Amino acid sequence: MTYRFDFLVIGGGIAGISFALKAARYGSVALLCKTSLSESNTAFAQGGIASVSYSPDSFEKHINDTLVAGDGHCCREAVEKVVREAPGQIAELLDWGVDFDRNAEGNFDLHKEGGHSEYRILHHKDNTGYEIQESLIRRVRKQENIRVFENFFAIEILTQHHLGQIVTHQTPDIECYGAYVLDQTSNHIHTFLSKTTLLATGGIGSVYQATTNPEIATGDGIAMVHRARGVVKDMEFVQFHPTALYSPGERPTYLITEAMRGYGAVLRTRDGKEFMQKYDSRASLAPRDIVSRAIDNEMKLRGEDYVFLDVSHKDAAETRAHFPNIYRKCLERGIDITKDYIPVSPCEHYLCGGIAVDLKARTSIRRLYAAGECSCTGLHGANRLASNSLIEAIVYADAAVKDAAGQISGLSFNNRIPDWNDEGTSLPEEMVLITQSFREVEQIMSSYVGIVRSNLRLQRAMTRLGILFRETEDLFERSVVSREICELRNVISVAYLIIKQALLRKESRGLHYTIDYPKKNPGKQPALYK
Repeated sequence: MTYRFDFLVIGGGIAGISFALKAARYGSVALLCKTSLSESNTAFAQGGIASVSYSPDSFEKHINDTLVAGDGHCCREAVEKVVREAPGQIAELLDWGVDFDRNAEGNFDLHKEGGHSEYRILHHKDNTGYEIQESLIRRVRKQENIRVFENFFAIEILTQHHLGQIVTHQTPDIECYGAYVLDQTSNHIHTFLSKTTLLATGGIGSVYQATTNPEIATGDGIAMVHRARGVVKDMEFVQFHPTALYSPGERPTYLITEAMRGYGAVLRTRDGKEFMQKYDSRASLAPRDIVSRAIDNEMKLRGEDYVFLDVSHKDAAETRAHFPNIYRKCLERGIDITKDYIPVSPCEHYLCGGIAVDLKARTSIRRLYAAGECSCTGLHGANRLASNSLIEAIVYADAAVKDAAGQISGLSFNNRIPDWNDEGTSLPEEMVLITQSFREVEQIMSSYVGIVRSNLRLQRAMTRLGILFRETEDLFERSVVSREICELRNVISVAYLIIKQALLRKESRGLHYTIDYPKKNPGKQPALYK
């Protein structure tokens, strides 16, 4: 079956839904979610959303904090855009029914997190992302111009390649005409034609064994753009959150929000000693890359699997009020955070790189936009400042709508796109092949492409990944399409890009730390990759 919509949105987090709500003013919208509308990285965001709200904070301070955290790799224009447009987007979220915590005077109850010089994090308890997600879902369900497709998985974006043309990295003016999409209920592949497409497919956490991301975070949008010969950049900058609850085997790993350190929690070794002052003058409030490497180093020095986060010195009632979900979660494990230390260790959390976009959220492929974690705007540079991601997502979704709305009347559907052809394929004989390959990717990335890297580790990872790539492509060519085989292809593509771009960066910067090049290189470094 062929569907036609003015706007095709792939992904149902804050970027995808906010784009859909605004795009519905200008035409018909299809909103695709590969599971349910409520399952996204947004819903897992605990800490909050950063925006300048009151004096003594200022745009200049927020801009500077972001640039410092980004370790000299941010796009200043992107930073200024997000910071200056943030208050307006917060006002719109409030209009849409999002509820942020307020103090007794009725002002926002702001948090302070690592790398921030002022209190500027708006939050809803310790489940801010969930509050935003549910508020936007309630609104999107009421929009007649938006059709939500749940359990619809995008396989490939449509370009000239699907018209029989040879498309390479040098092909000028590659265009996107929509996507091939798998209906997971009927196992039928539909053709979605669109005048404009937005990729808002979220993160890449499932590439690693331990991640705070939901299992659906398989880098689908990034992989599709890579296969379509679009530009992907800064994939080497993978952020490991310093404080995930130590719980071997649990997936996703439960996050202990950075807001807890902003609230006053202190990191300690297992013998109860503070250690962050040895690594940074900001101690436990240093940016995430510094804190993660410090914890990683302490664990390796001591041969231990975790450190402690201590909030027991704070008022117990206040702690329970600020972090009710974390309190309940830890209590289930026999940990009373008002009295006991919390065992934590770093795990994969966020990708700073992704699909390269300009200030209007346009990718290198015409008629294709990207927003949210799958995109690389230049805001985060080499290391994301805490709570900057949600605000980035809605600012760039807004930019994409404004640009697309001005062009939509001059665009048409490409009705020459053929239906999906699966002749000569059959059901895979053994699903265990896919499952085992997926685990091998996770093991490769976690062992060789983690917080600390080296050329030897990266080359070894690339060699092993090459074997999996060839096996998986052969299986894909012979098999009837399933979500499982497509996700495996996607995580292999994402892992390849992370390793390749890590090898190209001959320095240590931000989240990319290599023992072969432990210092920053003041010379020109790779910026764009295809």
